Amino acid sequence: MSKSIKNISIASHENMQMDSVQKAGITIGLIGLFIMALALFNVSFPNKGLWLAGSIVAILAGIVLYANRTYLNQPEGIKNNGVWHNDFTSKGSWAWMTGIILTSFYIVLYWFPKYLGLGQDGAANTGIVGFFDPLSVVLNGKAASQWFVYGTLYTIAILGLGYKFILKYRHNKYQLFRTLSVMFFQLGFAFLIPEILEKLNPEKAYFAKDLKNMWPLNYYFFNDWHLKAMLEGGNLGMFMLVFGIALIFIISPILTYFYGKRWYCSWVCGCGGLAETAGDSFRQLSNKSIKAWKIERWMIHSVLVFSFVMTIAVLFTFLSDNPEMSFITKDRFIWGIVIFLAIFTSVLFVFKRKDMDTDALYTILSLIAVIIISLLLNYFSNSKNVLFIDSNKLREWYGFGIGAMFSGVIGVGFYPLLGNRVWCRFGCPMAAILGLQQRLFSKFRITTNGGQCISCGNCSTYCEMGIDVRSYAQKGENIVRSSCVGCGVCSAVCPRGVLKLENDSPNGRINANEILLGNDVNLMDLINKS
Repeated sequence: MSKSIKNISIASHENMQMDSVQKAGITIGLIGLFIMALALFNVSFPNKGLWLAGSIVAILAGIVLYANRTYLNQPEGIKNNGVWHNDFTSKGSWAWMTGIILTSFYIVLYWFPKYLGLGQDGAANTGIVGFFDPLSVVLNGKAASQWFVYGTLYTIAILGLGYKFILKYRHNKYQLFRTLSVMFFQLGFAFLIPEILEKLNPEKAYFAKDLKNMWPLNYYFFNDWHLKAMLEGGNLGMFMLVFGIALIFIISPILTYFYGKRWYCSWVCGCGGLAETAGDSFRQLSNKSIKAWKIERWMIHSVLVFSFVMTIAVLFTFLSDNPEMSFITKDRFIWGIVIFLAIFTSVLFVFKRKDMDTDALYTILSLIAVIIISLLLNYFSNSKNVLFIDSNKLREWYGFGIGAMFSGVIGVGFYPLLGNRVWCRFGCPMAAILGLQQRLFSKFRITTNGGQCISCGNCSTYCEMGIDVRSYAQKGENIVRSSCVGCGVCSAVCPRGVLKLENDSPNGRINANEILLGNDVNLMDLINKS
C-alpha cells in the first residue's frame, strides 16, 4: 500500500493530467486533422467526399468527447484550473508551436494559395483545396476556393469549440445565449446562406452576401467592383446594398443603444465568435497594463482613420469614373461627408463632453482628422489619384496591412501568445465606432457592488479586452468602457456576484466614484495637512 500523500487541491498542477478518455478525444480530433494534412500534401483519396466527411466528423467528435469528459464529470462552475501551469495556455512551447502553425497557415492562405492546391489559370484544384471540392459543389455549385476552405474550417472551429465553451460555462445562462448566438450566425448567415445564394445566382458577379458583416469591418463594401456587382445584381444585389447601408446608419445604432456593442462583438461577429470559442483558452494572456491601453487607443483609432479615408477615396474614384450610376457628384459626396461629420462631432462635444473618456476623445479626434483629410482630398485629387496617391494602391495597402496581415495573420495567429482579442482590441475599426456609441449613447453597463468585492482579481485576469475590472469593482463604479465587448466572463468568474450586466436608464450610468484607495494617496500627507 502506497504511503504517498495525494494532493487533492484543485489549484495544484499535480492534478491537471489528462485521463484516457480525454486523450482519446484529442487523438480522434488529431486523426481528423491528419487526414486534412495528408490532403494538403496531395495524397489522393479514392472518394474525397466520404474522406472529407469523415475528417470533419472526427474533429467534431474528438472535441465533444474531450469536452464531455473534462466538464460534465465536474460540478458546475468555471474551470480555469491550471491555466498558468499548462504549457499550452501560458505561452509555453506548445503555444509557440500553435502560433507558428496558425500564422504560417494564414500567410499561405492570403498570399500563396497555390501551395494549398488552388488551381491556377483554370487548372483543377489539388491538395486541401481540391479535398473540399465535393462540399463546395454541393453548397455553391462550383469548385472550392481557398476562402471556401477557410470558411469551412472557421465554422468547424466555432461549432466544435463553441460546444466546449457551453459545457465550461453551462451554469451561466448569458454565456449559453451568446455562444449559441455566434454559432448560429456563423453557420447560417456567414457560411450556409452566402454559399446557397451563390449557387442560386451563378450568373451574377460576386458580391458579399453575409448579412451580418457590415462596413467598416467589411472594408470592401464600398469598393467600386463591389458596388457595381450589387447595383447590377438584380433584386438580391439591391437588397444587400440597401440592407448594408441601413445596418450601418440605422440598425446598428439602435441595437447599440439598447444592448451596447456586445450585440455585435459578442453575439454576432465572426471575428468575435472565433475569439470567444477557439480563443477562450488564451483570454488570460491579454495585457492589462496602462501602456498596452495607450497603444490600443493609438492603434485602433489610426486604423479607423485609415478605414474612413480609404473608403472615401474609393467612393470618390467610383463617382468620378461612373457618374451615370449615382445621383450625386463626387463634390457633393465629399461635402456631404464633411458636413455630416462636422455636425455629428459638434453635437457630441456640446452635449456629451462630460461623459467622454479618453477613448471617446480619441474617436472624436479621429473624426476631425477624417474631416480635414476629406477636404484636402477634394482639392488635391483627381479621378485616379487621391492626395497624390493612386487610389487602387491605397486600397491594396489597406487590404494587405489591415484586412489580411492584422485581422488574419496577427489577429488569429497570435492567439496563444497575445490573447484572443488582439484584432478586436487593437485594430478593428468597427469596435472603435461601436465603442463611441456604447460610451455615450447606450443603456448598457456593468454594475458593481464594491462592498462584496474581495479583490481576488479573477475578473481582471480573464478580461480578454485588457480592462482592469477589479479597479472598478473595488470602487463600486459602473464599467462603461468603450473597449468592453460585454462578453460577461468577468461576471461569470466572480465568486461573489459583484458584477452584473444591465440595460437600464442612461441617467446616472456613468458614475465615477472618487473613493480613495490605499495606493491612490499618501495618507501621512493628508494627516499633516489636517
